[in-house]
Amino acid sequence: MGTIVIAGTVVLVLLGFGNHAWWLAAAALLFLYLQYGRGSSSASPSSGTGGSPSGSARADTSYRAYRDRRDQQAKWERRYRRERPLEARRQERKN
Repeated sequence: MGTIVIAGTVVLVLLGFGNHAWWLAAAALLFLYLQYGRGSSSASPSSGTGGSPSGSARADTSYRAYRDRRDQQAKWERRYRRERPLEARRQERKN
């Protein structure tokens, strides 16, 4: 499916040199593919209960990713303060 969309986009871009409306069609095609085509099959929840809607499952994974990023950032900040105490104190004074 992705190959067909890319080929169609290339054709629309080439046609766009004669009529710029085709470039808008190419942009719309890419937008629709990225918004609905690519993620629709992989966005289904993989939980064993089967009762959770895809929106809450997606929210759970995005919150889990947020927590992982937040914890990693806190870990880096603790390491920076531990390894560079003078720079960390200067940074605290600025804030």
